[in-house]
Amino acid sequence: MQAGNRQAVVKKNQVIDIRITDLAFGGTGVGKINTPEGEFAVFVENTIPGQLVRARVTKNARRFAECRLLEIIERSPEETEIPYQSIPGAPYATWPMERQREAKRRTALEVYRRIGKVYDIEQRMEVFIESPRSWHYRNKMEYSFSAIRHDLATGQELDDFALGFKHRGTWWMVENLDSESGLFDAILENRMKDIRAWCISSGLPAWHPPRHTGFYRHLVVRKSIARDQLLVNLVTSDQGLEHFSPKAFVDLCRQLLGDRLAGVLHTINRDTGDRVDPLNGYTSLLFGQSLIEEDILGLRFEITMTSFFQTNPECAAILYRRVIDEVTSEGRKPGVVLDLFCGTGTISQLIARHTGEEVVGVDIVESAIADARQNALRNGISNVSFHAADAGKFLTNHPEYRERISVIVLDPPRGGISPKTLRQVIALNAPRIVYISCNPATQARDHLELELAGYALLRISLVDQFPHTAHLEAVALYEKKSQP
Repeated sequence: MQAGNRQAVVKKNQVIDIRITDLAFGGTGVGKINTPEGEFAVFVENTIPGQLVRARVTKNARRFAECRLLEIIERSPEETEIPYQSIPGAPYATWPMERQREAKRRTALEVYRRIGKVYDIEQRMEVFIESPRSWHYRNKMEYSFSAIRHDLATGQELDDFALGFKHRGTWWMVENLDSESGLFDAILENRMKDIRAWCISSGLPAWHPPRHTGFYRHLVVRKSIARDQLLVNLVTSDQGLEHFSPKAFVDLCRQLLGDRLAGVLHTINRDTGDRVDPLNGYTSLLFGQSLIEEDILGLRFEITMTSFFQTNPECAAILYRRVIDEVTSEGRKPGVVLDLFCGTGTISQLIARHTGEEVVGVDIVESAIADARQNALRNGISNVSFHAADAGKFLTNHPEYRERISVIVLDPPRGGISPKTLRQVIALNAPRIVYISCNPATQARDHLELELAGYALLRISLVDQFPHTAHLEAVALYEKKSQP
């Protein structure tokens, strides 16, 4: 039979049962189907080797299929019981930490070999940094309301009032959180059922995503690990707003959290989409203050509900220490440090404080730059400046830095750096580049371009900031060795 006429092994939207036998980078489990033409690979996200799973085919190619997980039929023999409620956002929670770390390390290094062609990546691997906490490490959590509930016991879709997390693979259905997930604040999460009961008793309905009707939409909570305080934001529509009692909601939060409650916000979201921060709406302060404070490596940061800040601050401190060490490695003064994609300027300020050198931070998000400037002023750091600009345009519009930059720190979003911006970074001809990545796959892709430009990868460290998930970060040090 010719390849073009071969019968499809599976079809799109077909539901199949498959045993997961391996793991690919990014948390995608791999199963195999034997065919006369060889093994046919099946990829299912958020699965663990050893599990028997039911999945729906979303993409069907000649040699492989991609699937969405529907349910776990049999657990892996490696899985263990945990004293927490399993949630969609922590698919590895029942997998022992040593197995999680081994799998993340192995699959990440394979990405550098396969995509980046770094065949000796094992020799360049410096350290695998573990999170200081395996549980209760997060400082922010977003919970969703829905008038459609996924029943955890029966798997049914019910018309009900739900508060918890979106059921995996859906945008309309929510699983109730009845006890703590083990990732965030235990006291708050163990009282989520009380918050849900209060909302139900108010007589106002949960948001119905398909119909765009209802009142309660999201509950967002930020936590200061250093201060042990919580900032609560209730996100609602304005449908029935006249029947909502802000004072009663504040009283509930004070009753549940006591002196740990830093403030309560109320956001009106008139958008029909599912975003938490509305394009059409506003936020009011109902109680206390609108920010919390966090400490990292001796610096203090004020964080609002919408500020970008590392979700695992204790592990982030270790990552930042690694970055500082690479900037100042081998005892050399870094000169001017250009921190691209600087966000609220955490790394910029830490480098400025610990090196004494001039640091220039650049980010396209104006509110992040405003926060960065305020935090630097508050921390008394004068050898850092911040610019709200597109990274590529900033480099073009500020040629005065071209011969002065000794180190470029890159910390791009998960999609990595655009080819144009990466070329502009390379054109600065900096002696060293410290590349922080929250997605080793895009870093491995960018490695090829850096290598062609004469940059050698000296070493790389992997950072496990998010236990029980597939996410992994990396810090790579490049040094200019030759002209391209």
